[in-house]
Amino acid sequence: MQEKLIGGRKCYFYGDAEAPDILIQPVDAHDLELLGSEVALIEEGAKGKPFLLAAFLVEDWNRELTPWEAPPVFGKDGFGAGAEETLRFVVEELLAEISTQEKRLYLGGYSLAGLFSLWAAYQTDLFQGIAAVSPSVWFPKWDQYIRAHEIHAERVYLSLGDKETKVRNQVMAKVGEAIRLQQELLLDSAVCREYVMEWNPGNHFVDSDKRTAKGFAWVLNQAEKK
Repeated sequence: MQEKLIGGRKCYFYGDAEAPDILIQPVDAHDLELLGSEVALIEEGAKGKPFLLAAFLVEDWNRELTPWEAPPVFGKDGFGAGAEETLRFVVEELLAEISTQEKRLYLGGYSLAGLFSLWAAYQTDLFQGIAAVSPSVWFPKWDQYIRAHEIHAERVYLSLGDKETKVRNQVMAKVGEAIRLQQELLLDSAVCREYVMEWNPGNHFVDSDKRTAKGFAWVLNQAEKK
């Protein structure tokens, strides 16, 4: 693992800098603790395909990963509109540190990082694949947004825990309905060629490293298919 400070953000690099596939992941402190395990699981799931994982630390999860402001859904913290600046950092600063010529780029993450990854794919065609793992597609007005916009990624991995719909919070309980809408729109997409939806056992807080590794391994394995 190599650690760098880029644009004021802590960034972490795992794997082969010369590999044809680059995985990009926003992480919080909990994710950071599990990155070593996640990388090993990606290697196993991708059957030894070389890759570089570039992770960057997100300090304000609610603000930096959401595309527009929204009131609190749990706790006291609302959501900001920092996704645009975060995507700018990825494109203009993080990727500038990596040799991306003739490389395939993938963006993915867990929870709000999964939502950010999906949103980014509606903004740019830079990413060939998206790994949206337990994504927060319950986010207010997300359904309206995806109905009105076209995704630009060719491949999308979606997943949820089978208990994520069984929560008391009425906003978050809509995640099952929201993920089904996401699937329907991907099926009708003129750009997205392949997608998969996987259900994992447990609630939202179980096995985030294993689930994220499954998502990244899937996009890596699909990369060889033309």
